[in-house]
Amino acid sequence: MQDADEKVRNMHIGRMIHTLANQMKRADVDIKGAEDLTPIQKHVLKYILLTTLCKDVYQKDIEEEFQIRKSTVTGILKLMEKNGFIKRECDKKDARLKRLVPTEKAEALRPSIMKHIQGTEARLTEGVSQEELDVCRKVMCRMFCNLAEKNRENKEVDQKDE
Repeated sequence: MQDADEKVRNMHIGRMIHTLANQMKRADVDIKGAEDLTPIQKHVLKYILLTTLCKDVYQKDIEEEFQIRKSTVTGILKLMEKNGFIKRECDKKDARLKRLVPTEKAEALRPSIMKHIQGTEARLTEGVSQEELDVCRKVMCRMFCNLAEKNRENKEVDQKDE
């Protein structure tokens, strides 16, 4: 046990996050009815299905949520639209904006997606106290902000070099 504790204590944080992310990807079961979607498309569909419960979703939201470029999101959404999982509708306030709306085909997947998310959360947090979860969330948010700040600085340097 002491060797395992020592190994964990010496493991780089980035490596631990990467390993956890890989474990989550392996545990991510296929959603029946969404076999023709890539893993990133499934994540985007989950986001759209969950977020549209409380607010409208636009392409810009996907770009920000997943930290991916506009051209990449465009390709993802075009394929999802082609496969009948989403449709784009003009925004009521600004016709230039297109809301991303899940189709009936996507809505039919909502119950299994919700069940999967709940199961994954339960597995992830098993044996972890609420206090530990709060600290974990706070630390992960701080790490995210640290990297986001570094990325902004790099972008500013790149723009000055152009």
